Amino acid sequence: MPNPSYFFQQSLNALQLGSIYALIALGYTLVYGVLRMINFAHGDLFMVGGFFCFAAATYLGLSFVPTLLLVMALAALLGVLLERVAYRPLRNAPRVSAVITALGCGIFLEHLVLARYPYPQSVPELVHNVTWHVAGLSFSSLQLLIVGLSVGLMLLLDFVVRRTMVGLAMRAISWDMRVVPLLGVPVDRIITFTFALGGALGGAAGVMYSLAYPVVDPFMGVLVGWKAFIAAVLGGIGNIRGAMLGGFLLGGVEIFVAAYYPSTYRDFVAFALLLGLLILRPYGLLGRPPTQKV
Repeated sequence: MPNPSYFFQQSLNALQLGSIYALIALGYTLVYGVLRMINFAHGDLFMVGGFFCFAAATYLGLSFVPTLLLVMALAALLGVLLERVAYRPLRNAPRVSAVITALGCGIFLEHLVLARYPYPQSVPELVHNVTWHVAGLSFSSLQLLIVGLSVGLMLLLDFVVRRTMVGLAMRAISWDMRVVPLLGVPVDRIITFTFALGGALGGAAGVMYSLAYPVVDPFMGVLVGWKAFIAAVLGGIGNIRGAMLGGFLLGGVEIFVAAYYPSTYRDFVAFALLLGLLILRPYGLLGRPPTQKV
């Protein structure tokens, strides 16, 4: 019979990993929800956020809170730059053009960082980590910080999208981009804000990942980014709460597969889960098929 304390210990680890996946998945789902476009460069935005964290801690000697705020701001600016330079000129182009451009932007970011840091870099400790042992469970202040801050950012994003005028404008653009300019909605400004918001979340995820696994690599955004995309699709891409659910679900699957089976099965199960769900529920757990006016 499995040890209950071992199960709960792995559940804590799943919450930590799932919160990082969920933050990155929210960047995918935000852009898709507004533009119906998959920003495949978002995983590399997360990677750049990890290197921003490394640079802020190594060269500037900043503590955790200034590092987090600086990285989120820089990642938001990078997201806005990508939107203005690469995506906006292709807004009315065939969808495949935007997909190819997004992949190209991701490769550009990877090799831009690779030219400066050809080898993995160790991130200095930003948070004094304290471990507690209670009833056979071990949990650390770092785990609590990552999960708590990630959930706080998710709830804040959910509030912005559902309860503010900016969020209402984002949902209106998602519903019908051709009509909302007639209602006075500044479409370009709202789309820019969406990319900034997604970039900031990717940067925050990069900081969290750098704290949990303190080695950053120019290609770390590839696999993590694809898995976060899987999480967004699992929950229903375009649905914010679905992205949160998908991130925690994927984190749980990966941790528990590695805990009870050989770790080589982890990625196989994750991608098999995506395939199976797309067969059974093509629009994800919380997604809905798009309605078409006749």
